[in-house]
Amino acid sequence: MLLQSSLSSALRGNRWNLHKVASRHTCRRTESRTSVVQTCNVFQSLHTTCDIRRRSLSLANKIPFCRAQQFSLASSDENMKITGVSDDVAAMIHRHAARPQTGASLQTLMKTGRGEYLHKTYEDHKHDPNDNSKVATDKILMQVAGFLRHELPIRLAHRILDLEGVPHMKEMDSVKQVRDLYITSFLELLSVEKHIRNIKQEEAFAAILESIYERHSSVLVQMARGAFELRAAIRTGSITHGRQSGIGGQTAVEFDAMEDTHAFLDRFYMSRIGIRVLIGQYLSLRQQPIVNYTGLICLRTSPYEIVKRAIDDAAFMCTRKYGDAPEVIVTGQLDLTFPYVPTHLHYIMLELLKNSMRATVDWHGIDAEYPPIKVVIADGKENEDVVIKVSDEGGGIPRSNMKRIWSYLFTTADPAIQEGMVAFNESVDHSIDSPLAGLGYGLPISRSYARYFGGDLSLMSMEGYGTDAFVYLTRLGNTREPLPI
Repeated sequence: MLLQSSLSSALRGNRWNLHKVASRHTCRRTESRTSVVQTCNVFQSLHTTCDIRRRSLSLANKIPFCRAQQFSLASSDENMKITGVSDDVAAMIHRHAARPQTGASLQTLMKTGRGEYLHKTYEDHKHDPNDNSKVATDKILMQVAGFLRHELPIRLAHRILDLEGVPHMKEMDSVKQVRDLYITSFLELLSVEKHIRNIKQEEAFAAILESIYERHSSVLVQMARGAFELRAAIRTGSITHGRQSGIGGQTAVEFDAMEDTHAFLDRFYMSRIGIRVLIGQYLSLRQQPIVNYTGLICLRTSPYEIVKRAIDDAAFMCTRKYGDAPEVIVTGQLDLTFPYVPTHLHYIMLELLKNSMRATVDWHGIDAEYPPIKVVIADGKENEDVVIKVSDEGGGIPRSNMKRIWSYLFTTADPAIQEGMVAFNESVDHSIDSPLAGLGYGLPISRSYARYFGGDLSLMSMEGYGTDAFVYLTRLGNTREPLPI
């Protein structure tokens, strides 16, 4: 059957809520010479669910025939097939996954948001840092939208193939739902014209991205639910390793030693952070400006202020569970500010502080005199990093567990708490409503957030005494995303 549809009918057929995006612009048609290739060079220079599947197929029918025909797939090629989608859609996914991803740095996001690279797309544009006119703002939005229209289908295609191929985990229901969700978003993006040439097209594209951003907010918990389902399958022995044991049978999978699954989850979560940063930055640029912010990025992020908020949140969670919480003392460079994404730093600090509080209370016992947790913020003019240290006297971590704490598949929480967490609110990535110990992805996700802009997170522990955690954040912000293949 011929696959054909116009852009307008694809947009009319969109069943998701498209009216939530708050725009500062009218639908004035402003013709531009936006080029996907030129826009990508800007970034390169600086570096569930049957309904979801039904919507995927519906969107597939909206892809113009000439585009689908271009990626036609021989039905005999089993290696190119993807479960639950047509051969033509599978071919499009493979074609996009074969294209290179384009990384962006914190500096690139800031400068693009300020319009410093408009001349790379609009040859007649002269950059004026004080030009806040609507015409300049429209050009910035169309430039960023053009880049995202090119880049996001490529990134989604990479993850779809990864979700389709990961051993063991791909059989979990929650992971299948995430894969279907990514396919739906991939097809929805392809229903939009490749080139964003006027503000009306930009506004329609922004509405679609707003819908995708909201739908994908549950993915973090859905994937953690998939890990929980995998744990359950391993405990019951329904999943075995293909390697032969000494007596000729198959050996049960060692859950914490599933290196392929660990590597897959690292790639998946790092990619997800990148996708949400790009979409979130673009959507934030469309809102009313906030002092000292360029999109999601605060130009004067204060580690001290963020640490204080994280202390309050962690103390609330600890007090709710134990009736009390250890004191936290903050010292060091308290007046430091630098460009960063505050929500990322808050997530990291909340995770470290709640772990330290839980360990301290568990080690010393309820109603004891708790030693304070110490936070040091270090910085100097010549330092390449801003470093934050969190030290506790919570008994430390056994050396045999040090490698396992970075596994998305390892948690010290009991199964009852895990089961409660998988039924927890899906609409947010992280919340103070969650328990102190949950699904086991807090530390590895925190490290991914730190590494996304070129930083890192490391732990040093003394068993029987306590643990020191070190957060490294790059000052310059010129490190490109560590894009997984």
